[in-house]
Amino acid sequence: MGSNRIRGALAGLSVAAGLAIAGQSIAADLTAKRLPPEAAPAPAQTPLIDFVFGARIQSDYNFRGISQSDHRESGQTYFEAQYLDNLFYTGFATAKVDLPTRPAMEFDLTAGIRPKWGPLTFDLGVIYYNYPGERALFPGVAPANTDFLEFAAKASWAVNDAFTLGANVFYAGNWLGTHADGTYVSGTAKYVIPTDLLGVEGFAVSGEFGHYFLGRTAPWTGGVGVPTNLIDYNYGNVGVSYTWRAFTLDVRGHFTDLNKTECFINTGDPRGVINGTGRSNWCGDAVVATLSLDLQASKIYEQLGLDGPGVPR
Repeated sequence: MGSNRIRGALAGLSVAAGLAIAGQSIAADLTAKRLPPEAAPAPAQTPLIDFVFGARIQSDYNFRGISQSDHRESGQTYFEAQYLDNLFYTGFATAKVDLPTRPAMEFDLTAGIRPKWGPLTFDLGVIYYNYPGERALFPGVAPANTDFLEFAAKASWAVNDAFTLGANVFYAGNWLGTHADGTYVSGTAKYVIPTDLLGVEGFAVSGEFGHYFLGRTAPWTGGVGVPTNLIDYNYGNVGVSYTWRAFTLDVRGHFTDLNKTECFINTGDPRGVINGTGRSNWCGDAVVATLSLDLQASKIYEQLGLDGPGVPR
């Protein structure tokens, strides 16, 4: 009888232990189900305002086929504030120039909007070209004030990760202060060379072809000079670039179909007045090398190869 009671007690304890273990398992399962899943890393926040800025040195400041620095080197800088993920922007740029009116520099102001639609990006803006400290060296040959406002409409299409096509239209009602209309239209293309093709990343080839439609000038300030029909011309460039982090080296050929007399008519190159030839070589074919540094405030450590402030990667 006593042994039966002992066996009964042991059986009861076994059942109780089993129920306890089962209860703990069920409780653990319920607790696990109540716990939220491990949170995924939060996506990087796009800043409401970002800044891009940089500097470059060019062997010749070539603007749409015409040298702005008398075929000499030109240092340049730029700064741009971008709002709402680069939907709106304002900025400025500076450049060393050597022009007929002998300005101290070129100082540009920019503003616009860059809406995006899938692989398409648009850029609708204005550019004000300012040349402080100008003076008329040869009245009747070039205006004393060449500041002008230009409207820009640009579109780019990312065909894929490597290939991008673009189209551009620029319009100025007072091109270089001459009161002549100036409309420039162009198409562009850029191809990023695959890394496995060259064994190194960062190389790209790109080019542009455009046409400048130029109108008839008005007499210069003060009534000196006579109206002149400026010369329409074709312009193109093609080059190769290499980018490492925030640095880019670009070597590019620039071409126009302007002869030296037509170039003088469009530019008023003082050399053509001084030597009496009425000719200019500012529009001739040229190869230009550019070394640039381009930075973005929100990505500056990544671009410079740093993990954080002062921590080299």
